[in-house]
Amino acid sequence: MQAIELKKGMIFNQDGKLIEVLKSNHHKPGKGNTVMQMDLRDVMSGAVVHKTMRPSEKVELVNVSLKKAQYLYDDDANFIFMDTNTYEQYLIPKEHLEAEAKFLMPNIDVDLKFTDEGKLIGINLPSTVKMTVKETQPEIKGATAAGGGKPAIMDTGLVVTVPDFIKEGEELIIGTENGDYKGRADSISR
Repeated sequence: MQAIELKKGMIFNQDGKLIEVLKSNHHKPGKGNTVMQMDLRDVMSGAVVHKTMRPSEKVELVNVSLKKAQYLYDDDANFIFMDTNTYEQYLIPKEHLEAEAKFLMPNIDVDLKFTDEGKLIGINLPSTVKMTVKETQPEIKGATAAGGGKPAIMDTGLVVTVPDFIKEGEELIIGTENGDYKGRADSISR
């Protein structure tokens, strides 16, 4: 596969290491050739690097299979997931899921990602999650929904910009791609 075809979440093999694409951006500088600017993560070490590749550069894509699972809890070093069909439990070291950790709420459904050899290499989050506002500034009288918003700290520590009318204790829908506010949980589910 050519580098220009790589998208977020794809995994490829590079020098014997499994590399996951976190972000892929097609960049055309004023002078010179088009390049692909990417944020890549070494699946095993968790190390993230910014890399520039030529669009025609070839990479070996890794086949990934998905298994439905539920996030249970975390201990000091790992996140624990359970296969919803077999009830088998899987541990993933915390350092391998640093980006996903801020969205992990107990009982959230995820997809575990496995290589063809059966090696667990990560998770896919749902597109949105339901979270509770732990801390935010009080409502400002006369604030409109079109205002600039205010920061709110969710129960996982994630900081989200929310409209001024949001209060502590409210359940919100948060997008997992950018960590952005989508709406109140009660207003979306109706």
